Amino acid sequence: MTRHLRLGLLAGVLAATCMAAWRTPQAESVTDRLGRGDYVLAATDGGTFTEEALKGRPSAVFFGFTRCPDICPTTLGDIAAWRDVLGPEADEIRFWFVTVDPERDTIDLMRKYVSWTPGVTGVAGTPEETAKAVAAFRVYVNKAPFGDGDYTIDHSALVMLFGRDGRFADAIRYQEPPQDAVAKLRLLLTGG
Repeated sequence: MTRHLRLGLLAGVLAATCMAAWRTPQAESVTDRLGRGDYVLAATDGGTFTEEALKGRPSAVFFGFTRCPDICPTTLGDIAAWRDVLGPEADEIRFWFVTVDPERDTIDLMRKYVSWTPGVTGVAGTPEETAKAVAAFRVYVNKAPFGDGDYTIDHSALVMLFGRDGRFADAIRYQEPPQDAVAKLRLLLTGG
C-alpha cells in the first residue's frame, strides 16, 4: 500500500470518527433529570412549586416533614445560619422545604413551621403530587410505623442546589461544615 493511500485512509477514519463523536448526543446523567417532572405543589408564598419554579433564580431544595425530630429542624437551622453568613446575597436564592408527609403537613402547617426561618418557602400538596415530586428529585422516603398506629418518615437529608437554568448543580450534605455549605451557595450564586 502506498504511503499516500495509507494517509488518505487514516484521514478518512479520523474524519468519520470526529463526525460520529460530533453527532452522538451526550449521555444524560442521573443528575440531569433531578427536579424534572410533572408535579404541582402549593407554596407558602402563595405560588406553586413546579419544575418551572426552579428556573430564573438559584434554588436550594430540601425534603422533610414537620414532625421530624432532628434532621429537619437542624437543617432549617443550618439554612438560617448560611443565610446570615451570606447576608443580602441570600435573598437571591430560593430556599424550598418540601414535605414528604402530605397526609399530615397541610400548607397552613408548613407556613407555621417555616415561619421561624426567614427566606424559606414551605411546600405541600396531595399525596399524588408529592409522590411525583419525590420521584422527580429521586428522594428516598420510607414511612416507618410505630406500634401505636403513628409513624415517622425516613428520608434523604440533602439540600439540593439548582442553578438559574433549573438544572442540578450540587448538594449540601446533612451537617456539612458550614464554610463548605456557604462556599457551595456562593458558587451557585456566581453560576459556577
